[in-house]
Amino acid sequence: MTQVDVLLGLQWGDEGKGKIVDVLSPQYDLIARFQGGPNAGHTLEFDGKKFVLNTIPSGIFNEKTMNLIGNGVVIDPIILKRELDNLKKAGHDPVANGKLVIARKAHLILPTHQLLDAANEQKMGKDKIGSTLKGIGPTYMDKTGRNGLRIGDTTLPDFKDRYNKLVEKHKEILSHYEFEYDLTEKEAAFFEAIEFIKTIPHVDSEHYVNGFLKEGKTVLAEGAQGTLLDVDFGSYPFVTSSNTTTAGACTGLGIAPNKIGHVYGIFKAYCTRVGGGPFPTELDDEVGENLRQVGHEFGATTGRARRCGWIDIPALKYAIMLNGVTELIMMKADVLDGFDTIYACTHYEHNGETIDYMPYDIISVKPTPVLKAIEGWKTDVTKVTKVEEIPANLNAYIAFLEKELEVPVKFLSVGPDRVQTLELN
Repeated sequence: MTQVDVLLGLQWGDEGKGKIVDVLSPQYDLIARFQGGPNAGHTLEFDGKKFVLNTIPSGIFNEKTMNLIGNGVVIDPIILKRELDNLKKAGHDPVANGKLVIARKAHLILPTHQLLDAANEQKMGKDKIGSTLKGIGPTYMDKTGRNGLRIGDTTLPDFKDRYNKLVEKHKEILSHYEFEYDLTEKEAAFFEAIEFIKTIPHVDSEHYVNGFLKEGKTVLAEGAQGTLLDVDFGSYPFVTSSNTTTAGACTGLGIAPNKIGHVYGIFKAYCTRVGGGPFPTELDDEVGENLRQVGHEFGATTGRARRCGWIDIPALKYAIMLNGVTELIMMKADVLDGFDTIYACTHYEHNGETIDYMPYDIISVKPTPVLKAIEGWKTDVTKVTKVEEIPANLNAYIAFLEKELEVPVKFLSVGPDRVQTLELN
């Protein structure tokens, strides 16, 4: 029996997971999203075109690959329909070609979930989490509170009654906020999208994925967000509402831990974060702004400017440990092309100690990064097409990271297009 390989982010998201899934998808029979919602923005570029996927797995552009939206994902029907409509206009129709299926146990994001999200952020003011306001958190709250609606419920005769019951609960909660809203337009779009989603095959993801494995077929589990946003192990409470780690692939698809194979961990050659929360290596200066502009560090889903800083090795070690990473993938090396010197955080100064791990109280007591200077390569690596052409100083940076992290770097990305990806070893 084959195993499920896992691909996930090792930082605070936005590492470039979608691009690498697209690159790897010809090797797999099934790509399966296992958590998160439409707050994910996976950007793919090829043949002079750019696509942003929010809910659909990033293997959708490979003709032979099946794609599954797993039970651990929360789905906004309106956004999913819009996403599929846009793909169809661009000449890609995964519904018509039968390359997309949805887990019956995946939970639905209702319009009122988005209202609750916005009302809560408004009330928190300067202490807000930095939510994308897509209704993700409230949907997961209903899931764990055993009140949620699932994809499979849409085919039941009493679906509308179940919907109304949950909406009434949400309206009661909203009555305690100073928050005005009008549901009319959103509700009409919601039910139109529900009818469309009924035309996409619904499956029991646990049987579906394990069926692929029994047949000896290859499966890649695609994560969203990043490890440091994991609801259990991230920088809580500035996290997402699901498990973004390898363990989340087991619960988000219905596979046993012993079915996990390779774990690909993706990280940027520097570091970024969206929203609130701790960021030890953040550069709130012209260097950080330079990284932002050169790296086009603006959210694919929200357009929000990302906070930028140097690479954080203690955080990466933590993420590698949690996920059991077997291979690393370094993204956006080209963004550092213009620097004479780059820096890597090797330790933190925290509460009078020098430590090499992420402390529990990272939110209340900000650690000071201990930085190591590294000579830059001052070369346009976007033109590099062969491993032999990689600048010596970039090779030295990779070797330094491999030694610190004790995991090999398997792939190097030197630009946004799928062809700008080098396999190192």
